[in-house]
Amino acid sequence: DDWANGEALASLQAAGTPPPRSVKIMAHVLAAERLWLGRLMEDRTPVEVWPAWDLDQCGEQRARLTPHWHAYLNHLSPEDLTRPVAYVNSLGEAWTNTVQDILMHVVIHSAYHRGQIATRLGGAGHKAAYTDLIHGVRQGFID
Repeated sequence: DDWANGEALASLQAAGTPPPRSVKIMAHVLAAERLWLGRLMEDRTPVEVWPAWDLDQCGEQRARLTPHWHAYLNHLSPEDLTRPVAYVNSLGEAWTNTVQDILMHVVIHSAYHRGQIATRLGGAGHKAAYTDLIHGVRQGFID
């Protein structure tokens, strides 16, 4: 997921002037990942889910977020995956989901939005990032 976010960011930067909505979507991906990590770590610090970040700010946010995700995942045990996590969503609704469901959601949510970014970039005549998991594995980008 982090590798794919980096590829998507690089494709936006390479575009020079990417479609503004694609930058907004990238900011949302990173903010949502911060929000979910906070929920997993029981950090109730508010996170704006659609921030108005430019590409440089997106890069900075990714650089800050990546080590926190690595630390969280490196300390996760198999038993932790079934642990329930209670949180309140952005609509003020209380929910409880397992760690594994939240992790799966984060990856799928981000992939969905990276697809939107790729579509917008391609539609504007720019080269989109190739972020398919199998591509990353085949190329040795992902262990």
